[in-house]
Amino acid sequence: MPVSPMRGGSRLERVLRSGRFAVTAELNPPDSADPQSVYDRALVLSSVCDAINATDASGANVHMSSMGVCALLTRAGYEPVMQMSCRDRNRIAMQGDLLGAAAMGVKNVLCLTGDGVQAGDQPEARPVFDLDSITLLRTLRTLRDKGRFLSGRKLEEPPKVFLGAAENPFAPPYDVRPKRLGKKVEAGADFIQTQYCFDVTRLKQFMAAACDMGLDQQVFVLVGVGPLRSAKAAEWMRDKVPGVVIPDVVVDRLKGVPKEQQAKEGKSICIEIIQQVQEIPGVRGVHVMAYRQEELVAEIIEEAGLLARRQRESMAAPDVPRVGSASPRP
Repeated sequence: MPVSPMRGGSRLERVLRSGRFAVTAELNPPDSADPQSVYDRALVLSSVCDAINATDASGANVHMSSMGVCALLTRAGYEPVMQMSCRDRNRIAMQGDLLGAAAMGVKNVLCLTGDGVQAGDQPEARPVFDLDSITLLRTLRTLRDKGRFLSGRKLEEPPKVFLGAAENPFAPPYDVRPKRLGKKVEAGADFIQTQYCFDVTRLKQFMAAACDMGLDQQVFVLVGVGPLRSAKAAEWMRDKVPGVVIPDVVVDRLKGVPKEQQAKEGKSICIEIIQQVQEIPGVRGVHVMAYRQEELVAEIIEEAGLLARRQRESMAAPDVPRVGSASPRP
């Protein structure tokens, strides 16, 4: 277990440091200015999650901003993970965003390079990429640990945040992935959320290498999982979503059942993967990405046996509060 001092004091950090198996999930921001749509999605996640990720224009498509979603979540008493992508803002904007987020009560930040604009529906947009995920981690760690902006100017009050990054064990070159994880840990990552896992064997190889490097003692790894709606959806994700790797055996399994049963089979695959990955040394939690299927997250967590596990672990660590149960308010 990592032995570094408490960074942001978030619920997610306390759960991980207590030795409990953590669960996070993505809230897909609405194409709307209505806050109720955020509250409705958060409500179905909060009972089983330790923190809720607010995505930052994922896939280079515009939705409600991560900052806006986090403002609504903190207002309602939920625990957000604010995602920050380097694609759309320079270092000046991102340093300011971190201070604003911390002032609102955001204690978890996930640093991402971001998908290229060509992946989205406005490819004519101008990308920024002043920083990448590693330099963004170093930047935010400088603000937090040294109390200074990159310019050297001193902060009156440093932000207290638990810093995260993403990793993809499933994309070649495979031997480089643990080394890149090491670079992100060196840059300041306290926790990692991986890309979707549909290849448990590959994950085991990645985690074995990470453990051999001692990284399991320096960072908390949460494995990305999610249900597939259909074989067609799996093929679309594999072809269109950057970084997603779905083996043929998974697609073939979905094709092996009638179309009307493929969503149920996709859910079953997700549950089976969760049951397998929680036994892998070095894995400290799962990150559920159920795109526009947030209502399935609680079912998946319960049917995978994690709800019973969390209840047992909470009895051993009763001082960790729930993610949030405050009534949403505008």
